[in-house]
Amino acid sequence: MSSQPERVAKQHSIGLYLKVWVLLFFLSTLSYLVDYYHLQGGLRWTLILFFMLLKAGLIVIVFMHVKWERLAVKVMLILPLLAIVIFIGMMAIEADYTFVNRLLFLASP
Repeated sequence: MSSQPERVAKQHSIGLYLKVWVLLFFLSTLSYLVDYYHLQGGLRWTLILFFMLLKAGLIVIVFMHVKWERLAVKVMLILPLLAIVIFIGMMAIEADYTFVNRLLFLASP
């Protein structure tokens, strides 16, 4: 007999995985419908990225078992992703600012 407690592996129900698979299928169908209905421009890319992030989040949370991890692990995963999103947003704003200035000051009359 050892003094250390035994670790019991927690088994998640098949029903949870089936629900997530159905939800992933539904989100994939919505992504397909964006192209089917020929949505264009910013709306198209916004919807595609939104559905992509939802699907990726579901996969990470359930299939990679992040939902059942400690808070420190969750924060360690979320903070770098949040920083990347903020930096991409800052770069997009800077790119738009540069583009507008080039149009205003470098365009031929």
